[in-house]
Amino acid sequence: MFLSVCAFSVMDLIVKWSENYPVGEVLFFRGFCGIFPLLFLIPKNRYFDFYKTSRAFLHFKRCFAGLIAIIAIFIALRKLPLATVVSISFAAPIFTTIMSIFLLNEKVGLYRWLAVFVGFVGIVIISQPGFNSMNLYYIYPIIFCLGLSYVAIAIKKLSASEPVWLISLYFSLSIMVISFFTIHEWILPSLTDLFLLSLLGILGGLANLWLTQSYKLSDVSLVTPLKYLALVFAIIFGYIFWAEVPTYKTLIGSLLVIISSAIIFRREIYHKKQVSITRHE
Repeated sequence: MFLSVCAFSVMDLIVKWSENYPVGEVLFFRGFCGIFPLLFLIPKNRYFDFYKTSRAFLHFKRCFAGLIAIIAIFIALRKLPLATVVSISFAAPIFTTIMSIFLLNEKVGLYRWLAVFVGFVGIVIISQPGFNSMNLYYIYPIIFCLGLSYVAIAIKKLSASEPVWLISLYFSLSIMVISFFTIHEWILPSLTDLFLLSLLGILGGLANLWLTQSYKLSDVSLVTPLKYLALVFAIIFGYIFWAEVPTYKTLIGSLLVIISSAIIFRREIYHKKQVSITRHE
């Protein structure tokens, strides 16, 4: 989980740094280079039929929601302070809780409804400066959370029969394909930039695998709190590279979102349900 958080944090840093490159070009590197770590996980007996699945439509829906999420987070990272985007992204389990009522027929008790309310208050506090100045870019991290929420539910269903590498492989392929339709121009990167853009894709692929593996190998209640280190990294990176200092509203709002997310995780563990996925994009 620690490696996953580090990989996502550096990936976010590179995405924000790459603002001079078109979003479609950055998406291409995320998709294409994200495939390479997955190739080493394909079993020998699946080399020639690795693409086969009996749940193609669910893969399609997972990829579609994931694409919405990743495009939204890429735009948000370029237009908003790093710590602000990361803070709002912690709200994904809140939306997953609400969606699970309709898509998984789950019953949500008082504690989780309270957590949802606290989380929404936190989002409003964080976004208030943006809404006051009509900065619509604050909508993008929320779109990310909505997309990621369905991704979490879809992966819960897919994981029952599909290997992790196949779920990730289809998503990386879909990112690469959609990038061809979003590239309006191609800026030839320097060798240094080529390395960083390629690293973005590799880290994205590894981060997802490390995240899944952490839930597989360790107690969820032990590894999940580590994801909040992402906010610490975001504050440090934002200050070092862009002189961004989080406002007190961002810090208060992010604290409420973290408390909300933590309550949801604890209740899911208490009810012995599969815990919501924090990031998977």
